[in-house]
Amino acid sequence: MSVRGFTEEQEEFAAAVRQFAARECGTHEQRAALTDGNKEQHDAGLYKKLAQAGYLGVSMPEEYGGSGGGIIEQVVLFEELWRGMVPVHGAGTSHTVAGVYKRYATEQQKKDVLGAICEGEVMSISISEPGAGSDAAAISCRAERDGDVFRINGQKTWCSDAQFASKILLVARTGRGDRPHDGLTMFEVPADTPGLEIRPILTMGGGAEVNDLYFTDVEVPASAIVGEEGGAWKQVMSGLNGERIVCAAQGLGMAQRSFDDLLAYLRQREQFGAPIGSFQAVRHRIADLAIEIEAARALTYDTARRVAANEGSPESLIRATSMAKVKVTETAKQVALEGVQLMGGYGYTLEFDMERHLRLAIPATIYAGTNEIQRDIISSTFGLRPARS
Repeated sequence: MSVRGFTEEQEEFAAAVRQFAARECGTHEQRAALTDGNKEQHDAGLYKKLAQAGYLGVSMPEEYGGSGGGIIEQVVLFEELWRGMVPVHGAGTSHTVAGVYKRYATEQQKKDVLGAICEGEVMSISISEPGAGSDAAAISCRAERDGDVFRINGQKTWCSDAQFASKILLVARTGRGDRPHDGLTMFEVPADTPGLEIRPILTMGGGAEVNDLYFTDVEVPASAIVGEEGGAWKQVMSGLNGERIVCAAQGLGMAQRSFDDLLAYLRQREQFGAPIGSFQAVRHRIADLAIEIEAARALTYDTARRVAANEGSPESLIRATSMAKVKVTETAKQVALEGVQLMGGYGYTLEFDMERHLRLAIPATIYAGTNEIQRDIISSTFGLRPARS
């Protein structure tokens, strides 16, 4: 659509990913086979095919096996993958990890991890704990230095895609400082490291895309530190703009796919001798959904362009990416909810995809910083701070 303002190359890339999705998982039967009856969200074989086509490296530097694109290409990729219902959930976490490595990793770490992502390996990032979700300052998982080794003990939770990741980018506490977020450090931890236990958490639909992680005397060398020791908070914050843009792109794809499927149903389903879509009450609801999706698309791509060009103050970019994350994921949830309602009983049967659209849209408003936290961030950029008791 014209609102995206694509170059010819970007249009061709979008079309290529769309064709990949149609070919590999374009039917309900194909998707069911790839996802254990629509329970799971990641198929390793399909992920490898995506890598072999060069799509996973679209926003990676050429020296690490990528094609040298930027954030716009990354947004295109995720919009089309999620619109096509391609079950490669690990792509999102991998690209979030890649953003950190591009900024802070050593040259060898970049070669190892960015190159592995381009080749189809999944990377995960672990920040949340049972007592430290939105409040990352409360992180208690500890990494204690013993010479050239760090020994890690503690629990993490809600870690996306760790069950099939090669490495986990862990945020652990290595000390304390004057500020609550001081003393946090990032480590790369191979998923098969002795002492690390990964337990999947079952979610809606019976599948598992998030995990509890248990660290018991897990040893990693000091060379496993990514970035600066004690500097993880700054590193996490600097990568959130990119993560929010990815979430917005995924939400945009989900919203558009829900809309497409709903529209197809309303055109062919008849009641009272006419297609449901011919009734004015339904037509107006479809019009409203289309307006919301186009507004979400304009916000997503405008924000992506601003982030790519570093246009505006850091505060204004934080505000924009938080707005995009909230607007698009809420739109995705709204479209899926309307889809279930307008399709009636068929909306929540396994025969159609709408119930899956809703199951995927609801968590999108929670992960990568809940939409409530995003609203706190947005309001704070206008100088509005919480009242102190």
